[in-house]
Amino acid sequence: MLSSRIAYGVALAAVPGRLATPWLGPETAVGPGQVALRGLGVREAALHAGVLVALLRGCPIRGWLAVSLAGDLADVGATVAQRRQLPRRAAPKTVAAGGGSAALTVALLLSDR
Repeated sequence: MLSSRIAYGVALAAVPGRLATPWLGPETAVGPGQVALRGLGVREAALHAGVLVALLRGCPIRGWLAVSLAGDLADVGATVAQRRQLPRRAAPKTVAAGGGSAALTVALLLSDR
């Protein structure tokens, strides 16, 4: 899970339009919207790399997981709020992906008591 989130973040930062076009529409292939997408990619990569480093060092990860959960929920909420302006299947796919990630994170938080 962590490696896929890191890889997704790196890819989103590197080629935001290519990854985000199905989610946000063809306008993301070029233009200033790529600024926020690159930022989102860096957030994903850095945050989940932080979780990985903490795990490898035997450090607590609850804080990292809480921030990851907040990010997933923010992404889902923002997408749902703008769903009428997005491609037809974008909101359900985002809810499934972001909601699934959030659910996994909640499960990890609950198991790490």
